Amino acid sequence: MHQGDGQSPDLQWSLRRNCSLSPAQLLRFYIGLCLLSLSIATAFWFSGARLVMPFAWLELIAVGVALLIYARHACDGEKITLQGPVLVVERDHGRRSERTEFDRQWVRIEPCSGDGSLIEVSGQGRSVLVGRHLRPELRPALAREIRLALRGA
Repeated sequence: MHQGDGQSPDLQWSLRRNCSLSPAQLLRFYIGLCLLSLSIATAFWFSGARLVMPFAWLELIAVGVALLIYARHACDGEKITLQGPVLVVERDHGRRSERTEFDRQWVRIEPCSGDGSLIEVSGQGRSVLVGRHLRPELRPALAREIRLALRGA
């Protein structure tokens, strides 16, 4: 919890994807992998095994594409902030960012279908699904916590 405008405290829930490597660490890993693989392929090239080099390049391109897809979504997440009379939901997915604001008095927090399903935040004709980066068994607890905060408890 952090302080907002001095009148009422702002509450914030930050839900992030669990990633073991940041995009910068991933880049360093990939460069190291390229150097190692190409140095081995070069040794085979000079030994007369000419087909090793093209396959090494093909492998590195395939691994690079897979790591690029992973890195694009490594920083995905959701941030739910209660700022006085407004509940703000911000979602980051790849290069897309989405921000939706709800009036605190009219917002509803409900599970989509079952107990472990995504949480639907709705109000004033808009709805947003949150909880993608949270384990299913923890989603009901998050929904209860947000509901309590909305009531001012």
